[in-house]
Amino acid sequence: MTLPEFLTKRDDGEITLAGHRIGLYHVVHFYNEGYSPEMLAEQFPMLPLALIHKVIAFYLENKTEVDHYSASCQKELAEQRAQGRHPDWQALRKRFETLKQAQMQIHSR
Repeated sequence: MTLPEFLTKRDDGEITLAGHRIGLYHVVHFYNEGYSPEMLAEQFPMLPLALIHKVIAFYLENKTEVDHYSASCQKELAEQRAQGRHPDWQALRKRFETLKQAQMQIHSR
């Protein structure tokens, strides 16, 4: 599948909206759940409505390939859940506290 300039394929294979961490999978998932472009803009307020329209148009023009990609994303997520691969909340909390302390030090200078 050839990606337009507003989509980027990361090294791990995930396709995201250029300049954002939001994945194509997420936009397509909500769109298929019945979200309108305006509802998607509320769900993802950092995305311009025009970009959402471009992503939906790309999806509709490449539906077979994007549906295949989305199915592989769903499969991966299901496997992760089945394996119990969850974030280590204590490690995340520790990283957050370290980051918060570093930011406080920067602002106190």
